[in-house]
Amino acid sequence: MASNAFAGLLNSSADRHSLFDDAQGIVAGSMLAVLGVTLLSGAGLLAGGTAGLAFLAHYATGISFGLCFFAVNLPFYYLAFRRMGPAFTIKTFVAIGLTSILSEFAPAFIGVTHVHPVAGALFGGLVIAAGMLALFRHRASLGGIGILALYIQDRLGWRAGLFQLGFDCLILALSFLVASPFIIACSVLGAVVLNLTLAVNHRKDRYIAM
Repeated sequence: MASNAFAGLLNSSADRHSLFDDAQGIVAGSMLAVLGVTLLSGAGLLAGGTAGLAFLAHYATGISFGLCFFAVNLPFYYLAFRRMGPAFTIKTFVAIGLTSILSEFAPAFIGVTHVHPVAGALFGGLVIAAGMLALFRHRASLGGIGILALYIQDRLGWRAGLFQLGFDCLILALSFLVASPFIIACSVLGAVVLNLTLAVNHRKDRYIAM
């Protein structure tokens, strides 16, 4: 019986991930996200969504990014549960928690002494996108405004994409309080790289495993 239960944790199929598949995907995705965040932070850059809020709070208060990132995502778990179900919410909570914890310890193990803002935008945006793709493919995410945008679209009929764009514009406007125009321009470049990578590579009709 025990061996059968253990085999069930490892066995996956063409259209369904095993528990082990999900676990390694969430760990790998979180690690890649932390590496990307480390590059952005080393270059003094910001991001959109809840990561952008966390960066703003981090730069303005000196509180660690990991703690800020975990805190700003707390209100979205209820919406994730309502919109996406308990499995997605639990895996997203684990991914955010792991990303937050690893972000706390990453500076002690990854010594980034200098990152040019343009390089930080290109490499940081790409690595975070790779991490998010890994999470998406295991029906998890790093939380964020996207969940709220979908919820508001359902309740109020507002377009989710326009709502998210408006929120990111607000983050960009607030960024002028803590960053120079050049840093903000590089942050926009990083966001373009991240979202373009997601747009090209994340298609449900090409990847159907649950």
